[in-house]
Amino acid sequence: MPATSKILGLDIGTKRIGVARADSDLKIAYPLTTLDVNGTEIERIKKIVADEYIDLIVAGYPRNQNGNPTEQTEYTEKYLNAYKNQLPEIVYQDESLTSIMAEESLKSSGKPYSKADIDAKAAAIILQDYLDEIHE
Repeated sequence: MPATSKILGLDIGTKRIGVARADSDLKIAYPLTTLDVNGTEIERIKKIVADEYIDLIVAGYPRNQNGNPTEQTEYTEKYLNAYKNQLPEIVYQDESLTSIMAEESLKSSGKPYSKADIDAKAAAIILQDYLDEIHE
């Protein structure tokens, strides 16, 4: 990874993909958008990668409560493997409970939010966890 990397966080789902953004030197991840999984999402991810000069993608890695892979883990791996030659380096970050944490955070703001907001916030939490780990 370059000294300062521009990083994209992804929370891969079967209906939506939450997207977050961070610079490794700032160490702060923030929600960017949510993409519907409708056949155009990978082109939109590639456009974000190009427009934002992304060096690295951090994707959430789903596991069950015992820490074992799930059907969603397999879906995520297959989805990203299909595009690995078209995207920057991809690393995985445990995403345990990130959707719950995202919803609790949005709920505590007192403002209305949607499922798409939860997905984007979850992507930011995944990315923030990654940044916190590499900067320990």
